[in-house]
Amino acid sequence: MEKVVIEDIELYLAQPDDIPMRWVGQEELVTQVLAAWFVIGEEDLPLNPRLVGKPGVGKTTLAYHAGRVLSKAVYLFQATMDTRPEDLIVTPVISENNKIRYMASAIVSAMVKGGVAVIDEGNRMSEKSWASLAPLMDSRRYVESIVAGVKIKAHPDFRLCTTMNDDASTFELPEYIHSRLQPQIFIDFPEKDEELEILKLNLPFADETVLLYVVDFLQAAHRADERYSPRDGINLARYALKRLSSRGLEGSSPKPEEFFSSMQEAASMVLDATAARYFKDLIHARRDEPTD
Repeated sequence: MEKVVIEDIELYLAQPDDIPMRWVGQEELVTQVLAAWFVIGEEDLPLNPRLVGKPGVGKTTLAYHAGRVLSKAVYLFQATMDTRPEDLIVTPVISENNKIRYMASAIVSAMVKGGVAVIDEGNRMSEKSWASLAPLMDSRRYVESIVAGVKIKAHPDFRLCTTMNDDASTFELPEYIHSRLQPQIFIDFPEKDEELEILKLNLPFADETVLLYVVDFLQAAHRADERYSPRDGINLARYALKRLSSRGLEGSSPKPEEFFSSMQEAASMVLDATAARYFKDLIHARRDEPTD
């Protein structure tokens, strides 16, 4: 485990995340994130964008992908309602011989190494926790650990962003935090061809017939302003494929009624009754089409 010494305090750093995430389509969104992080000159500072959208539209994937485009190490921090200020900065733990070891958070590790820190679902975190990061998000560019008694300055190459779901189960953040999380970049549902590519990327083993049905379902749901996301579609397709396989039907040209039954069952169990009704209508409309 890598460690650094700051003001005579040893900090043990977290490892960056190495995840097979790949952003598909909507390249303008990548450009917007990179523009926010761009520094024009010595007196300029990077911005801290917040990526806003419905759950499952790929906000975290976009942030991770943008960091990798810059060839930077990316550190993900999952925010929750229970996140404390010390969780965001430095946490003391008891190591061997009952000595205290100071563990740097993913955010502080990114600060020290000049990487990208992504605070996932940031509006699930309280104002008290966000306040501990306020100096990091303005011209001061540092955090202060009361626990370790040390002030930690950000590397010039450090970049920060947060993702935020636009649902109701979140905190209302104060203006002094929102003003530090700029610009706001809105991620909407992808177009049909992009959604199909997302499904193919995540389910390379899937029969395209299954994926086409899922995409048609998602597109119909988007038009009706339902909240079903590409992530929901991936989970739905994955379960439908598992059900077909468990019945010994995968890759064996299942009968239409068996295929339709598995798809509708998956919609009901992975999502809800409303999704199942969408699938019932979709299947009824395309019932006579071949499944291979």
